[in-house]
Amino acid sequence: LVPITSPPVNGGVVSIAEGQIVRIGNSAESGFRLYDLGDVALLPGFVNAHTHLEFSALPAPLGEPGVSLPNWIQMVIASRKQRSETSRAIRRGLVESARAGVTTIGDIATSAYPKALSELSAEVVAFQEVIGFSSARRDSVFSELQARLAAEQKNKTVGISPHAPYTVHPDLLSRLVELADERRLPMAMHLAESREELQLLGENRGPFRELLEGRSMWDDDVFARRLKPLDYLLQLSAAPRALIIHGNYLDAEELDFVAANDHLAIVYCPRTHHFFGHDNYALADMLKRGANVAVGTDSRASNPDLSVLAELQFIAKQFADLNSQQILRLGTIAGARALGMDHRVGSLEVGKRANLTAVPCTSTDDPMSAILHDGSKVARTWIAGREVTAGRAV
Repeated sequence: LVPITSPPVNGGVVSIAEGQIVRIGNSAESGFRLYDLGDVALLPGFVNAHTHLEFSALPAPLGEPGVSLPNWIQMVIASRKQRSETSRAIRRGLVESARAGVTTIGDIATSAYPKALSELSAEVVAFQEVIGFSSARRDSVFSELQARLAAEQKNKTVGISPHAPYTVHPDLLSRLVELADERRLPMAMHLAESREELQLLGENRGPFRELLEGRSMWDDDVFARRLKPLDYLLQLSAAPRALIIHGNYLDAEELDFVAANDHLAIVYCPRTHHFFGHDNYALADMLKRGANVAVGTDSRASNPDLSVLAELQFIAKQFADLNSQQILRLGTIAGARALGMDHRVGSLEVGKRANLTAVPCTSTDDPMSAILHDGSKVARTWIAGREVTAGRAV
């Protein structure tokens, strides 16, 4: 067993009743049927703190490695126009996630979610995406969001996602933060993702301005004064909980601010970061400062798959100074904490939901390192104590 929040247990046993973990030990409990899983490491289901399931039908990322973010966004816009079955793509993403051992997801939703999903699909926090840069659209965009929240909140956990500084007017962002605070909803915002974004905020020019002007979305008043990601962090910190998506170019002052606010979290998408060729990620520095950092897969528009384990294995290769437990926490308990769900998922502990994943492993000396360095893949997945391997129950 690899509980994450406590040391591994060789030959360990998890006792499950009514979908919850009721005991963890190294022997079977009387009255329970025992299942021998063989040589595996049994972990909590992985948490994908940030993804866009709507792109799950894409066979490969859009563009070539090293593409600029503004150019890639234009490809995303074109791709959205060509798609008609968003619900089918989301279902496909949920199936793929189950196969990859992902049992909790923070998804950016642009439309109504598929209805009648199985209770055995991953738990989803559906962050409703908001785009409204011009002053003229602020009221209509806000009203549309309220209607979407009313419809979605009946069926699942929801949140609010002001997309990015270059697509959301600051006044609209203030209203969204107030709404999140009023309804106690989490938020997620793409921030400090690219150097082009910093150029727009600080200099009022560059490829993002050109992109907005080309789409008749530019508003001269928004960046009349010089801004930094810190200005947006200050706004987001008024929300009950906020995820800073990517954070590739946060400076020391901004990292300190995130670390000092426990309700803020940074979501690192390792292979997407590599795809765009960004500067080296300050992961070790973030963790040293005490910031809560979780892992996401972004989407198949910038990533080959939706495997959180593959993201963690990529981190293990790139950051030799991090130990295996630190890395595994990024895709489990840290992600659960970022989504405000660490009281029920993210680790193997009594009272938590029995979301489990099994990874082939023969090492008893250091199973966590073996999981990350041996190229292992998820073999089986359980949600609420019931197996969903290969996505059959989604």
